[in-house]
Amino acid sequence: MTQSSLTKRTFNDSKSGASYFFQGISLCKMPGIRRFVIIPLVINFLLLGGAFTLIYSQIGDWINALLSYVPSWLDWLSYLLWPLIVIAVLATFSYFFSTIANWIAAPFNGLLAEHLEAKLTGQPAPSGGVFDAIKDLPRILNREWRKLRYYLPKALGLFLFLFIPAIGQTVCPVLWFMFTAWMMSIQYCDYPFDNHKVSFESMRDDLKERRGKSISFGALVTIFTMTPILNLFVMPIAVCGATAMWVDVYRDRYIKN
Repeated sequence: MTQSSLTKRTFNDSKSGASYFFQGISLCKMPGIRRFVIIPLVINFLLLGGAFTLIYSQIGDWINALLSYVPSWLDWLSYLLWPLIVIAVLATFSYFFSTIANWIAAPFNGLLAEHLEAKLTGQPAPSGGVFDAIKDLPRILNREWRKLRYYLPKALGLFLFLFIPAIGQTVCPVLWFMFTAWMMSIQYCDYPFDNHKVSFESMRDDLKERRGKSISFGALVTIFTMTPILNLFVMPIAVCGATAMWVDVYRDRYIKN
């Protein structure tokens, strides 16, 4: 490894995952990139906007149902558990509805990641457009299905853990949030990885190597997805932030310029 590449890697490793999310906000507004943001933004507005209107109207009843599993002699814990369970419920539904939105927007998110990467690396813009991305839809949806297969067994285990009296309602919300942050990182980082046909397993292992960076990025995505109004804008921001992280940290492993 040359001294310059070592210096670059050290600099990139010092940059947090959360900072890439905030960088995504400015990247969305770059000339030549804004037009690729529009479709993911519209899909996010329609799906997450409607879904979270429903969630916030029902969340009180759902939390009371979960608290009913706490033994009566631990009723005093309810005041402490309430905010934790709110976080768990919102994190769960944030990932669920953002996954649906990402399934719908996957071809357009991949296109956004592809064009942004070209901008960031000074490469010529890809010649393919929306119709080329749609033609690639079977492969893209197969990749989304692969992510869902990775998610479901772990989510089911955590869901069952949630119903263990007292312990489940105390520990599980924290685990839910951390797991959701990890899955959000996988969800959005996968677009630039998949554009270069990097396997899901290789991408997952790369993100595990820098788990702190991955989870801090995913945690911020999760918080924004849980927050009314802000969640309407999160999808293209997260795609752009994840693409910037790919370019800085992972791209050199797979692309030799």
